[in-house]
Amino acid sequence: MQADKIIEGMQNKNADSLTEFRLRYGPLIHYILKPILKDERDIEECFSDITVTVWNNIQFYSPDKGTFTTWLTAISRNAAFNKARKQNRINQNEEPIYETTPSPCISPEESAIKKEQQKLLQKAIGTLSKDNQNLFYRKYYYMQSTAQIAAELGLSERAVEGRLYRIKQLLRKELGGDNDE
Repeated sequence: MQADKIIEGMQNKNADSLTEFRLRYGPLIHYILKPILKDERDIEECFSDITVTVWNNIQFYSPDKGTFTTWLTAISRNAAFNKARKQNRINQNEEPIYETTPSPCISPEESAIKKEQQKLLQKAIGTLSKDNQNLFYRKYYYMQSTAQIAAELGLSERAVEGRLYRIKQLLRKELGGDNDE
């Protein structure tokens, strides 16, 4: 079934389209989840959550803003990171909060600075070649291991590490940062 038909069926709440969605996009979603969530049960739970999220929010997908795969990838990645954060909070021992404990909330100034830094980084990433952008996003956005990237690209781990090092150097230069490590 074509992506357009799956989307249309999901918008019409056709259960068959949900089955088709899981068959067609399940491998992509699992591919995104595995580097972030290590436990298979967490991956399956997150996959189910993503399926429900897409089913309930399919009306918000807009082809004008990007492809369905891009929209789905963003939802999957965010769901995986949210699940991982939740797991980390549950697994950590709670520390007592004292009056001198700094607030975990960021100030409006810090938020504005962070947004500006994100814009500058996006612009700098845009100056990279498509291959380098792909490598950068696989490592630092999708959190794939160097071994996985190397195996999928047919490179040695050392070659991937070298390219990542050069990419970081290019980004530092583009951002006006220090070239020393």
